[in-house]
Amino acid sequence: MAWLEYLLPLIFLFPLGAMAVIVVALRNLHDARVRSPFDAHPLREPGQHLRDRLDRAFAALFLDGALGPIVTLAPLVYGMGRMLFSPEQDWIEWALYGALSTLLVLTYCFLLMRDFQRIRRLKLGLACELVVGQELEQLIRPEAHPYYVFHDVPAGDTRIDHVVVTPCGVFVVETRARTRPYTPSGREVGLVNVERARLRFPGWSERQPLEKTRQLARWMAEWLSERTGREVPVMGVLTLPGWEVDARQGPDDLLVDSGEGLAQRLVELCPGELDTATHDAVIATLLEHGAACQAQSSADD
Repeated sequence: MAWLEYLLPLIFLFPLGAMAVIVVALRNLHDARVRSPFDAHPLREPGQHLRDRLDRAFAALFLDGALGPIVTLAPLVYGMGRMLFSPEQDWIEWALYGALSTLLVLTYCFLLMRDFQRIRRLKLGLACELVVGQELEQLIRPEAHPYYVFHDVPAGDTRIDHVVVTPCGVFVVETRARTRPYTPSGREVGLVNVERARLRFPGWSERQPLEKTRQLARWMAEWLSERTGREVPVMGVLTLPGWEVDARQGPDDLLVDSGEGLAQRLVELCPGELDTATHDAVIATLLEHGAACQAQSSADD
């Protein structure tokens, strides 16, 4: 029976298949999420959404790195089995097995390079969010009770990196990580010029970070007004850690900053009037919102 010549070589693929099943089962072995020992809710730190994405990126890297050799060897192992059971040697068929293995090798090399670049970008973004979060933590002192900082705040279908509540208003702080380019002479260029609707980096410009920060500030103002029944002054803040920021031509409704010394600037900045009752209502609303989102996240998990 001719079909047995193609069926019997599958026996040689069983060990590779077993190894692939083990790899897939272990792909989520590394899970850095930590839960509170008091209520079992996930603990959220600065840049938590980037930490979660970084965990998933490492899981993808593990999967591609471990499955790659197994998958690329499968056509060759099957071809060796065909050579044992086939009465005739068809060199075109063996060449096809080799070509398929080569194509799979190239595919997994591309996937590994993609995973490496993704992890590199996520690490840079996480480092920038952490340095801004550490700067904002200076606001939290026993003698500075009116200052509250919330990290990784859910906002509809996205998240706000940091929300700062001061006696003068609420600040929505967004962080963007960008790699500084080099000149042909090897000198690093780190100056960004801020316009009303655009960021001019050395060699390129971007509008989306300013638009996204404005959008989140408007969302926070409307959401807090709806929840508290009071008008709440909200201002957007865009931080670019590691860059020298020239904001002399920048917008009036946003603060674009490098993030260094940001805590002191927010203490001095006053986007509006915020009475004590509204201030306390805003903090209570954000605390309740964070607890509700953590409970929902725990239920989904």
